[in-house]
Amino acid sequence: MKIDGSKVVVTGASAGIGAALAPMLTAKGATVAVVARREERLREMVGRGDAARYYACDLGDPAGAEAMINAAWHDLDGVDILVNNAAIPKRRSVQDLTQAEIDDTMRTNFESPVRMAQALLPKWLERNHGMVVNVSSFGGRAGIMHEAAYCASKFALCGWSESMAMDLWRTGVDVRLIIPGAIDTEIWDLPDNDEPFFHGDKEPPTTVAAGIIDAIEGDAFELYVPDMKSIAEFKTSSIDVFLRGNVEFVESQNQ
Repeated sequence: MKIDGSKVVVTGASAGIGAALAPMLTAKGATVAVVARREERLREMVGRGDAARYYACDLGDPAGAEAMINAAWHDLDGVDILVNNAAIPKRRSVQDLTQAEIDDTMRTNFESPVRMAQALLPKWLERNHGMVVNVSSFGGRAGIMHEAAYCASKFALCGWSESMAMDLWRTGVDVRLIIPGAIDTEIWDLPDNDEPFFHGDKEPPTTVAAGIIDAIEGDAFELYVPDMKSIAEFKTSSIDVFLRGNVEFVESQNQ
């Protein structure tokens, strides 16, 4: 996929990875539409020239997300690339999680990205051209304590992306899966979440944004940013050691 001349929709664009990605895409010649809940931030991005158009949309409403992407297709006269970047955290132990919290996390992090991509898919197949970039998480490849709902949504997005890529293998529609690690964004500080266990160094959002650029223009299906693939591979080969080690590490931090 060539970014220059492409029409790109980026969700979760008012901060973090999305806010870093939009101006990079614009600088490479793309027409970028940014999506988030905070309209004032999106308006500022358009005013600065970081994006060409914005849509204020809450991805906790999958039907609204689908309506938005259909509107973007109409307004932009097509969408070449959809970057499903928006997500919410949910740090809560399974003993305390409510069904409403689980449902909200799945709607925002999984159902809305799927609904938007599925709305675009028939149009992409008709043109034999298009790409969806799904931004998952290392929590989509390995479980994290007190993040069962979040990890479930991100595991689901990983599995969906893998199967989608195989189903579309012989078409002109491409799928990219991004696996960020600990990134310095607002997701660590949002209210109504337990305190995170991780207190180590975090990568800047620009690192992931640059990785997404490379993924769009490259051929590889999956990209870890930073590269934590070896940890994910260790988990699959020694799951009991992985689980016990994580529990013991967290317990040691709380002593």
